[in-house]
Amino acid sequence: MNVIKKSLDLGDGRTIEIETGKLAKQADGSVVVKMGNTMLLATVVSSIGAKPGTDFLPLSVDYQEKYAATGRIPGGFLRREARLSDYEVLISRLVDRALRPMFPGDYHSDTQVMISLISADSNIMPDCLAGLAASAALAVSDIPFNGPISEVRVAKIDGKLVINPYASDLERATLEFIVAGSANDIGMVEGECDEIQEEEMIEAMKFAHDAIKKQCALQVELTIATNKMVKREYSHEDHDADLKAKVYADTYDKVYAVAKSGLGKDERSAGFTAIIKEFFEAMPEGTADLTKAMAKHYFHDVQYDAVRTLLLDEGIRLDGRATNEIRPIWSEVGYLPAAHGSAVFTRGETQSLTSVTLGSKSDEQMIDGAFFNGYNKFLLHYNFPGFSTGEVRPNRGAGRREIGHGNLAMRSLKKVLPQGEANPYTIRIVSDILESNGSSSMATVCAGTLALMDAGIKIKSPVSGIAMGMISDEKTGKYAILSDILGDEDHLGDMDFKVTGTENGIVACQMDLKINGLSYEVLGKALHQAKEGRLHILGEMKKTLSSPNEDYKPHAPRIVSLTIEKEFIGAIIGPGGKIIQEMQRETGASVSIEEVDNKGIVEIFADNKAAIDAVVTRIRNIVAKPEIGEIYQGKVKSIMPFGAFVEVMPGKDGLLHISEISWERLETMDGVFKEGDKIEVKLLDVDKQGKMKLSRKVLLPRPEKPATPQA
Repeated sequence: MNVIKKSLDLGDGRTIEIETGKLAKQADGSVVVKMGNTMLLATVVSSIGAKPGTDFLPLSVDYQEKYAATGRIPGGFLRREARLSDYEVLISRLVDRALRPMFPGDYHSDTQVMISLISADSNIMPDCLAGLAASAALAVSDIPFNGPISEVRVAKIDGKLVINPYASDLERATLEFIVAGSANDIGMVEGECDEIQEEEMIEAMKFAHDAIKKQCALQVELTIATNKMVKREYSHEDHDADLKAKVYADTYDKVYAVAKSGLGKDERSAGFTAIIKEFFEAMPEGTADLTKAMAKHYFHDVQYDAVRTLLLDEGIRLDGRATNEIRPIWSEVGYLPAAHGSAVFTRGETQSLTSVTLGSKSDEQMIDGAFFNGYNKFLLHYNFPGFSTGEVRPNRGAGRREIGHGNLAMRSLKKVLPQGEANPYTIRIVSDILESNGSSSMATVCAGTLALMDAGIKIKSPVSGIAMGMISDEKTGKYAILSDILGDEDHLGDMDFKVTGTENGIVACQMDLKINGLSYEVLGKALHQAKEGRLHILGEMKKTLSSPNEDYKPHAPRIVSLTIEKEFIGAIIGPGGKIIQEMQRETGASVSIEEVDNKGIVEIFADNKAAIDAVVTRIRNIVAKPEIGEIYQGKVKSIMPFGAFVEVMPGKDGLLHISEISWERLETMDGVFKEGDKIEVKLLDVDKQGKMKLSRKVLLPRPEKPATPQA
C-alpha cells in the first residue's frame, strides 16, 4: 500500500487529517477524512465516455451514516440502513451544490460520489467535513474537475466566530452557516441566524472563506503527492461552428424580441418554442438527429445570451419589471375552515396554500438516525406537484428538491416560534405549491407565517422571504442584481440567493453561485436590496394579518402544561398506569408526563375546556400537600377495628381513630361507616413518617355536661 496522509491544524489544537491509498482503491478516487473520532470515507467513480445524446452532467451525490459508526443498531423491522433520511439528503444536497458547478461544462460522464460516516464522535459533526471529503476524493482521481473546493461550518458562539464548532456549543450560536467555495470564490451558503444584520453575515462568510482556502491548499498538496495532476482526456460534445453561426443569425433577433415583449411565462415559452420550431422546419429534409440536437443546444445559448444582454444593456427583465421591483402580492388567511390555521400567499405566478395542524406530544416525530436521534415537535412539509408548472408528472413522494426547500422554510419559521411552556404543541406546517414561477420556498415562508398567526401561535415576529438573482458579464464588468426572480431568471442567471428575515434582521439564507469572482461588495449590495424586498413583502403580508390571533380556533385542540415535583410523578401515573389511564378514560383527554431537570412535566391535550379542567383538578389534588388544621371532604377507604382510613386527597389516606369519630365513646366500628361513605374530617397532625391524624368529632357540636345535682 502507498498510504499518503496530509493534515491541517485548525489553529486551536484541533486537526483534520486526509488519508488515501488504504481503503477503496478500485474507485477512481477515495479518501478518509478524520477529525477527532469522526471519520468519513469518500469515493468517486466516473464512467469512461458519455451516453449518446447526453448534454448534461449525470452527477449523483449520496451521503450515508453507518449506525455502527455510533455503536447503534438501526430501528425498524429490517434493522439495517435503508433509504436516506431527510438529514442525509440535506447533506447530500449541500455537497452536490458545491461540487456540480466546478465540473467542466462539457463533461457528461455518469459520475457518482459516495460519502459514508464510518466512525463518529458525538461532539464533532460530520456534515461540515463531507464537502472536503468529496473534493479530496476528486483531487486524488483523474476525473476532470475545476476544484478543489471545501465546505466548513461557521458559527458565532459567545460573540466569537468559530470554524467547525463542537456540537455541544451550537446551542449558544447566534448564527450558523455551512459555507462552500474554492480558493478564489464562495460558491454556496446555507444556514440560520438570530435576526442578524447584513454586515454580520458577510463577516461570517469572509471568516469561513479563509478556512476554506487552507483546506483547498491541503488538497493541492494531496494531488501532487498522489501524482494526479494530469486528468483524463474526454470528448463528450460534437460541435459545428457553421451551424452555431446560422442558429444565432436566424434566431437571435427573434429571441431578443420575445424576451423584450414582457409576455407572461406561458406566452413567452410558446414564443421561444415557435422560433426553434420554425428553424427546424427550414432545415433540409433528412437532417441528422445529431445536427438537430446541436441546433437545440445552440438555441439555448441564444436564449442565454439574448436575455442577459437585454438586461445588462437595456435594463429590461423578461416580465418588464425594474430590477428591484416585486411582483404583485395578495394573501388570505382562514381559507380552510376545518384546519387549525391556514393561508394562501400569491406573488406573481407563484402560489402556496399552507395549513397548520396543532398536535400533542404523542404526535412528535421520532428521529432514529445514526448521528442524531430524539424527537422533533416542529415539522414543515413542502409539496411541489406537477400541475404547479403545468406539467404532467407522477407523484412519487418528496424528492430531494422538496426536502431541501422545505428545510429552508422550516429553518426560517423555527426561529420565531415560542419556546418552552409558551408552545406546548407539536406543530406541522404543510405547504402545497399550486403555482410556481420563481421561489416557491420563499412563498412557503410567507404563507407559513400567516398560517401560524391565523392559528393563534404567538410567534416572535412575522417572517418574509425573497429570492435574489444576478446577471453579470465578466468581460465588461457589468452586473445587475434582481429582486424576486422568475424561474427563467434563475435558470439563465448567475446567482440564486434566498434570504428570509423579520423587521429586525436575517433569520435564514441559501445561496448558490454559478460564476466565479463574486466580490463581497456586490454580495453586500445584493443583501441590502434583498432587505428592501423582504420589508416590502412583509408590509403586504401585514395588510392581511399583522399579528397572531388572540386565541386558537374554536375547533383547535387545547394543551395545558403543568410542572410538578418529581416525587408526584408516580402518584399521577398510578400502579400499572391505573390513575393516568382512568383520567384519560373518564375525560377523553390525552395526558403525558415526563421527567425534565428533576421536575415532572405534565401535558394535557383535549379538544374541549371541560375535559382539561377536570384533569387539571385531579392532578392538582394529587400533588397538593395536606395542611394541618384544614377541613377536607374525605372518602372512607377501609374500616379497621380501631377506626377508619379516610382519603382526604387522591392517594392520600389518614387515620380516623375510633376515639375521634364522635364525642360519644364507641366500643366497636360495626355499623358506624361503610366503605365509600363521604365524611368531613379535620387534619390534626402529620407525624415524621408522613402519617396523618384525622378527627371528625372536632367538627361536631360538643355535648353539654349534665348539671351537677344540688346537695
